[in-house]
Amino acid sequence: MVTEINGVKVYVRSWNDHLSPTLVCLHGFTGSASTWQQLAAEVQARVVAVDLIGHGLTDAPDDVVHYTMDAQVELLEKLFDQLNLHSIVLLGYSLGGRVALSYAVRYPTRIQQLILESASPGLVQESERNARQEADNQLAQGIEQNGLITFVNHWENIPLFASQKQLPKAVQQAVREERLQQREKGLANSLRGMGTGAMPQLWDKLNELKMPVTLITGQLDTKFVAIAERMQERIPQAKHRTIADAGHAIHVENLAEFATIVKEAFQEI
Repeated sequence: MVTEINGVKVYVRSWNDHLSPTLVCLHGFTGSASTWQQLAAEVQARVVAVDLIGHGLTDAPDDVVHYTMDAQVELLEKLFDQLNLHSIVLLGYSLGGRVALSYAVRYPTRIQQLILESASPGLVQESERNARQEADNQLAQGIEQNGLITFVNHWENIPLFASQKQLPKAVQQAVREERLQQREKGLANSLRGMGTGAMPQLWDKLNELKMPVTLITGQLDTKFVAIAERMQERIPQAKHRTIADAGHAIHVENLAEFATIVKEAFQEI
């Protein structure tokens, strides 16, 4: 379905609408609601997936102001109100994980359980944020100048996704096709507006999270394993699960184990 929030058309997809609890899923950079189709088939829950701003079938405005983390969080809050989603399990992967965490910090009462896959609270040092913003701005310019195919060819070969080269060709192709359905402007502005360097860092807010939080990382993704370990120390009710022989995208690389962890989280509600 497509709905409109503040003049922005937002695409929402759902599965298992007769079931409970409600699991709201937020995809990663270059992803879409389709990211979660296979997970929906594995869990006994209503699954609601949102195309983030600039991704999938949601609008990709020209103005970067629509892409800030604050704007995305406020858009989600109004969307959840519109959809009567007042008590949810919120799951986010990578970019979607940063959005989910940002939302949880601002609107904690709506969330029964928070599940973060390969997510970060941002960068603490201003110098780190500035350097990352500069790198993301250059990447954004490259997307706009060189086009989507050139970017996807580059993106699927960065070290972060190296472990996906071991997946069946059909799985790799499905991920590639999802990326190729994006728009240059949407991806570029997402990097500028809510990249890791652009988002407000949340390390000093983690102790405010009172709901149960499940942190999921892949063993081969050592950077995000270390981030999750540091997050666990600060979040009162945090569990950290690391999946063997998996990288950044656990929901792709080991769907069965990922789904099992999600289902275990439901049992704590």
